[in-house]
Amino acid sequence: MNLSLSTEKRSETVTRILEAAMYVFSEVGFGSTRVDEIARRAGVNKATIYYHIGNKETLYAEVIHGIIGNIADMIAVGIQEAQSPEEKLRTYIRNIARSIDQNPQIPPIMMREIASGGQNFPEVVAKDVARIIGIVTDILDEGVEKGVFIETNPFILHMMVIGAVMFYQASVPIRARLNWIPGRVKQLNTKTTREVAEEIEHLILRAIKR
Repeated sequence: MNLSLSTEKRSETVTRILEAAMYVFSEVGFGSTRVDEIARRAGVNKATIYYHIGNKETLYAEVIHGIIGNIADMIAVGIQEAQSPEEKLRTYIRNIARSIDQNPQIPPIMMREIASGGQNFPEVVAKDVARIIGIVTDILDEGVEKGVFIETNPFILHMMVIGAVMFYQASVPIRARLNWIPGRVKQLNTKTTREVAEEIEHLILRAIKR
């Protein structure tokens, strides 16, 4: 394949590589992923991947950073239009839920990473997460200052939100397959991401409001 691609063609190629990589990483994890398989699914050769992105570690970082970094950007923009700490918190939760709904491959990737003790967790993604927690911290601090929130640990709150949304997404095929699951749990399969986000918002706000 000719590596001297136009800017437009290069963008299409990189997008195709990252999408293929996301699927492979979510299916088998970082350790079992082979660049040959990513190249095959993307319809390119390995040299193209190394030329445009880099090795497997760089590719892994780009895949996760592309999602988590984008979540941070969307939250930062969204809260600028919110008028109250409560609405800013809702904006944060809705953007988390929407992004995971649009990228269902990210829960298995992140859950494998957590299970491994963050063995391959990219530094750039750690900075993305720190940025999100920083935004949540500012929202909570504003809420406390205005007398609408109680003192709350932002990291624990973030883990509650991200954990609830990720487990909701990751458990969809399990809930659909097992007949013995209670009806109220099975009904979750019919709920949209927005409805689930609204339930999480309600529970979180009920817990932290004065």
